[in-house]
Amino acid sequence: MLEILDEAERVRRVVSPRTPQKHKADLGQFMTPSSVARFMASLFPSSTLQTCRLLDAGAGVGALSCAFLHRWAGGGFGFKEVEATAYEIDPALREHLAQHLAGYEGVTSRIIGGDYIELATEEGLQGPGFTHAILNPPYKKINSHSAHRLALRSAGIETVNLYSAFVALALAQAAPGGQIVAIIPRSFCNGPYYRPFRDFILERAAIQHMHLFASRSQAFKDDDVLQENVIIRLERGGRQGAVTVTTSTDDRFSDLTTHEHPFDRIVFPDDLERFIHVPTSPERNALQLSAAVRCSLADLGMKVSTGPVVDFRTTWPMPGAKKPNAIVRDADSEKWLYPRGFYCVVRRFSSKEERRRIVASVVSPAAFGDAPMLGFENHS
Repeated sequence: MLEILDEAERVRRVVSPRTPQKHKADLGQFMTPSSVARFMASLFPSSTLQTCRLLDAGAGVGALSCAFLHRWAGGGFGFKEVEATAYEIDPALREHLAQHLAGYEGVTSRIIGGDYIELATEEGLQGPGFTHAILNPPYKKINSHSAHRLALRSAGIETVNLYSAFVALALAQAAPGGQIVAIIPRSFCNGPYYRPFRDFILERAAIQHMHLFASRSQAFKDDDVLQENVIIRLERGGRQGAVTVTTSTDDRFSDLTTHEHPFDRIVFPDDLERFIHVPTSPERNALQLSAAVRCSLADLGMKVSTGPVVDFRTTWPMPGAKKPNAIVRDADSEKWLYPRGFYCVVRRFSSKEERRRIVASVVSPAAFGDAPMLGFENHS
């Protein structure tokens, strides 16, 4: 059955470069390399279930399903049969998907063309449930009042991105003890927007395994994805214990390292935000040892803000510019300005490969003479 998995990879390498970037962006589509698919399939624990009910939502050309089925065909699971359900919204990919899944004996496949969020919420989340789910969900923001947001809300899921929505729905559709392996951006691990999603998964599942790539750009290098991705395995209704954390530089997994950590290193017990940490060594770092990280900015008497000044519109007078490039202090612009004083300015984005991930500078009022107000541009 290796030839089917190899064929799925060959198709991915042909189809992905030919797919317009706008089409990929509209669908949040990034196809899974076979090396990543095989690694994800290897994370499922062995099982003696007679029937596997497999979910692959956003299945693409079937790389993930094929990797899972390849492991099963090689004796990696004790299933007698597999019922595979694959959702794929892109009709250009469904023909490839059908051909690849049809190559496995003992597999009853159901390929559903359409929007997974709409269809899953319409069908309801009742039933026998999936025993296994393997996912590379789409990456795209969900607007507050969109049909997706409303459909998810009707199912008790509150989240801001398609990837977290797919994982939450898969978890809701899983049978007790169901295993879910997904590759998703690390952004869900912190921040207020993903707090409801973190609550949702932590209340319904145990985190059993997380994998972190040291290189930000390698997991989906063919699509120039700069998101930092993690692979996570969840067990529906599982007992939360120690978490296995693996790391590798890239999708070759040639330098794989493995550590096991108590759950209180993954989610700090007194953290009301329930941030999810991915420790990369057995030693506790300064973040984990510092009492200050348990405080909110309000606790420390501080506030944070994105710089409100858009730089290309507010550069100080530039002769010949086609757009206004200076700020006139008046009632309309006052909201963009801050009183003269001391500020800490932090660079908002830095690539993971940089030696310093966070770049901060202190703004001293002495640097601005008698200026009563300061403007901070929005890259700060």
